[in-house]
Amino acid sequence: MSSDAPDAAPFLCDDSEAAEEEEEERGAAQGEEPISGVTPTRAVLTVFILCYVNLLNYMDRFTVAGVLPDIERYFGIDDSKSGLLQTVFICSYMFLAPLFGYLGDRYNRKLIMSGGIAFWSLVTLASSYTPKEHFWALLLTRGLVGVGEASYSTIAPTVIADLYVKESRTNMLSVFYFAIPVGSGLGYIVGSQVSNVSEDWHWALRVTPALGLLAVLLLLLVVREPKRGAVEARPQHQLHRSGWTEDLRALSRNPSFMLSTLGFTAVAFVTGSLALWAPTFLFRAAMFTGERAPCVEAHCSSSDSLIFGAVTCVTGVLGVAGGVQASRLLRTRTPRADPLVCAAGLLLAAPFLYLAIVFAQASAVATYVFIFLGETFLSMNWAIVADILLYVVVPTRRSTAEALQIVVSHLLGDAGSPYLIGVVSDSLRKTDSFLWRFRSLQLSLLLCSFVAVVGGAFFLAAALFIERDRHRADNFRPADDEPIPVPKGGRSACVPVSSVLI
Repeated sequence: MSSDAPDAAPFLCDDSEAAEEEEEERGAAQGEEPISGVTPTRAVLTVFILCYVNLLNYMDRFTVAGVLPDIERYFGIDDSKSGLLQTVFICSYMFLAPLFGYLGDRYNRKLIMSGGIAFWSLVTLASSYTPKEHFWALLLTRGLVGVGEASYSTIAPTVIADLYVKESRTNMLSVFYFAIPVGSGLGYIVGSQVSNVSEDWHWALRVTPALGLLAVLLLLLVVREPKRGAVEARPQHQLHRSGWTEDLRALSRNPSFMLSTLGFTAVAFVTGSLALWAPTFLFRAAMFTGERAPCVEAHCSSSDSLIFGAVTCVTGVLGVAGGVQASRLLRTRTPRADPLVCAAGLLLAAPFLYLAIVFAQASAVATYVFIFLGETFLSMNWAIVADILLYVVVPTRRSTAEALQIVVSHLLGDAGSPYLIGVVSDSLRKTDSFLWRFRSLQLSLLLCSFVAVVGGAFFLAAALFIERDRHRADNFRPADDEPIPVPKGGRSACVPVSSVLI
């Protein structure tokens, strides 16, 4: 009887024994080849290539905002139509994200991203040739750009998740999400400066396409598709694929995911509004205070986009790094650190953004100082929200979860916020004077502070569920594979049904 016990132990074992076996298998696999199927050097290169593409993604997205006053004069449009430029892009991006999320959970992610980026680059180039009489053509091409970007944004974080775990994953995600504020800032800078040099805003849209095609080559030649969930050494039953509707039902029952998504929606609302309207608002404030003469030419040289872009770059780096570091330090005291840091970032950003908008009529220096502080706290969320999603959702549902988060955050956030700000501004404007063009936009932008407070409340609510949902994701079992008690040596050990019913 005693000699038979070791043979039976691997089949009927308790949790601690199973864990020990799992660790041994992981070590053996590491000795032969990387668990993910990607070497450490190639994994690092993959993260930096994805970071480069993410930077181009946001650089392209905010180039239009850097030259928005020129576009308004060129086409003769008002604030509400200007807001549509961002809204049509976000809408196409948002509605196609679930499709690419579904494909990303089931097919080769590298090829999907490469095709999407090539399409986005060609459409962006085409948008730079829009004639003056066809504003609708610019709206159409900006909408098609969202198709390419949806194919990338839903999938790239899941590739990083399959290359790294725990602290390494958090660090690599912070590198990846540094590209969001830095790319956004470069969009303002490159857009405004290329427009100034060429004295034609069309050339601002011709920079990112060439860089995008280079990104496609890097993806195809360097990046290798990692094995899904392998680096986390999850049991095979946790990697079983379920139907799309079943994935959506499971995600809707995940409070941490849903509440953090609603909190991130507030971040998207605020950043979307500021991204499109802040340079224009600062330009109008300078004309209102008399610091800059009114511009009636087709091209108006302005330093506001350049300064705002530089501020966005710096605050993005400081905010993302500060958020990750604050979360790391707070984790030693509470497992709820991540949603608490996100909540603190939004609740601290709200008053500084309010002061920045109010002080614009009195002091440009004070306005930029408050914008700097507000954007720094706002940027604390980017990497942490992505990390929350990855550890409360099982590997085979992550691309779908990314897609759902993109749909919700953009549908209720930055898909409508630029247009909403423009409509409110137009409705508040009593005359077309420089005073009312500034004042109406100022009052409409105050919505951002209110929405930031609401977002902070959602993250505080997510903190109540984060421990339970993380534990559920780590110990996930499909519904048809529930554990049953099997007697072993006078004890009861839980093993999956599939392990017994062979």
